[in-house]
Amino acid sequence: MLRRQCVEVECGKRAQSSTDRCKAHGGGIRCVELDCDKSAVGKTDRCIKHGGGIRCAESGCTKSAVGTTSRCVEHGGGRRCVVSNCKKSARSKSDRCRAHGGGLRCPHCISWPDSRSGSEKYDGYCATCFKQVFPCDERSKVVYAHTKEMRVRNEINKHFEGFIHDVPLYTGNCDCTHRRRIDHRKLIGATLLCIETDEFAHSGYNPKDEEIRYDDLYMIHSGKWVFIRFNPDGKGVDMEDKMATLVNKIQEQIERIEADMNKDLLEIIKLYY
Repeated sequence: MLRRQCVEVECGKRAQSSTDRCKAHGGGIRCVELDCDKSAVGKTDRCIKHGGGIRCAESGCTKSAVGTTSRCVEHGGGRRCVVSNCKKSARSKSDRCRAHGGGLRCPHCISWPDSRSGSEKYDGYCATCFKQVFPCDERSKVVYAHTKEMRVRNEINKHFEGFIHDVPLYTGNCDCTHRRRIDHRKLIGATLLCIETDEFAHSGYNPKDEEIRYDDLYMIHSGKWVFIRFNPDGKGVDMEDKMATLVNKIQEQIERIEADMNKDLLEIIKLYY
């Protein structure tokens, strides 16, 4: 039997049910909810948003099951990230979650070890790269205008001089396998003092990936390193007090480094973890 195609121009999809259009163009059974133009899912008369299709089998969960599984993404449904011990879902056509390189990647930093997810808002680029590649675009003027990292940057610039913010650090021969970002860094003698804003303490990051990152960075700068890892989302402390603690800790480490008191090749100081 010949399959009927959607009558929309240049659409090669199959027409649904007794209609002459595919689901994307309004064919098939529509959701019965008022003012909803989405397709009904499965044998139900509603779209996924309004309760149609197979629901998650987890007790008390009202979300829809994903793919061929019986659970939603939160409860283990759909494809999972292949990285060991990661419980997040794989994104798009990749086999990893966004934190581990899955989903749509930014075309400017896609080959970097710490590449970021692209955003439709920034034409497929991550916000950081978009601002660097298109500095004159109107959208670049408001990128990161209110983020926690920018608030930390402003506080650092208010009290200290010489810190470089969010500029890739890479080897002299531009070997992209070692190119890395550091939120804020300053070279003091033979020591790089680094401050990183770890939102929610980077709880979704793989500890092994963090170790590899430190190893890569050491190949770029073979001197000493002092990292201050600042979690702005730690509970129980006002943000103003956190900022004051961070400033004091930075000043303390600058004085230690200038007095040559930091003896280890790598020191990691965590605040509000």
